[in-house]
Amino acid sequence: MPATRRSARSPAPRAWQRMLSGRRLDLLDPSPLDIEIEDIAHGLARVARWNGQTLGSHIFSVAQHSLLAEMIARHRSSLDRNRRLALLLHDAPEYVIGDMISPFKAVIGDAYKAVEARLMAAIHLRFGLPASLPVDLLSLIKTSDRSAAYLEATRLAGFSANEARRFFGSAPKFSAAITRDYLTPWPADVAEARYLERFHKLELRP
Repeated sequence: MPATRRSARSPAPRAWQRMLSGRRLDLLDPSPLDIEIEDIAHGLARVARWNGQTLGSHIFSVAQHSLLAEMIARHRSSLDRNRRLALLLHDAPEYVIGDMISPFKAVIGDAYKAVEARLMAAIHLRFGLPASLPVDLLSLIKTSDRSAAYLEATRLAGFSANEARRFFGSAPKFSAAITRDYLTPWPADVAEARYLERFHKLELRP
């Protein structure tokens, strides 16, 4: 039988992931109806930042990073509920596609970015945010994300201060007490619970 006929009968590759909630999330065409905050929190609490190359008995999770970035942003300026929620969810697609380090994203190119953008739009719509965020909010998210990365890099991932400044900008101003809390890697169940707690607090805000 010709190879072309065999290929024609082969089933299409699976492009969805089953979540613990029972949802099936299509990566090629994600629906907001298939997105649950419990799945996001569970997944992000188990995805390691820095490819797991961090100090401590536990990974430094994307859930913990998201809480750190949102905390940095609200210490810098007064933000409404939607802006805080957007900050908390800024890495939410990684509950499905994982956290690829920036050098590897550069190697993969636009394919990763396209999947990430579709997932982010669906997540935003699911939780009452616009599919595309305004430019000023995207800038705030990027700044807060880089500040969090600076702290993680220097406290957990072995970067010198000079090296971190070159990649992530200057060190953010932050209280020592909060820095100690947010930069001590939490167990996965703690990261998941704290992420959900923060989400539900924002959900109840006017």
